Amino acid sequence: MPRIAPSILSADFAALARAIDGVAAEADMLHVDVMDGHFVPNLTIGPPVVRSIRRHTDLYLDCHLMVTDPANFLEDFAKAGANGCSVHVEVDGVPDLIGRMRELGLDAGLAVNPETPFEACEPYLGDLDLLLLMTVHPGFAGQHFIDDVMPKVRRARDEVERRGLPLSIQVDGGIDERTAPVAARAGADTFVAGTAIFGADDPAAAARRLRAAVT
Repeated sequence: MPRIAPSILSADFAALARAIDGVAAEADMLHVDVMDGHFVPNLTIGPPVVRSIRRHTDLYLDCHLMVTDPANFLEDFAKAGANGCSVHVEVDGVPDLIGRMRELGLDAGLAVNPETPFEACEPYLGDLDLLLLMTVHPGFAGQHFIDDVMPKVRRARDEVERRGLPLSIQVDGGIDERTAPVAARAGADTFVAGTAIFGADDPAAAARRLRAAVT
């Protein structure tokens, strides 16, 4: 079954608890974008906000770490209440990072930028819970979906099926009712949507429509 992951990057941070409550019934998880101003040219939130969110909701917290040195933060996110973290294949020390997530009881995810080839993440597929294939260049909300990533999604799905891996394939960036079915046909099963959900007049209804589009 497809999973819908509203991205709080597009929510009203001054009323974040209310925004989460508004989509909770339609969400399978919450996507939390963490940016350090170095790996990507933007700053967002850190473990203190995740800790506050955790006190407010039981939803799975899916933290995407767009940071240069994720090893410095994994323990803090685990203690704050994250359920899973995704680190980027483009940073150093990916095997150690995956091992550290396992030690901390975190589900292990690996994120891949649009221009990074599938071969960069292929060796790690058997060690992961989630593969995040970015469908925009990370760093800012509201970008346009990059259709050229779809062959990479197909290759990932083919490999997951061939090896029988219990691995979710997530897409993030420009996901809406038009693009989500494109990604679903390519093999994605988890859909991160920010503007398409929180930018709608009725975010819960928007999340329902997105689910219907990929079911």
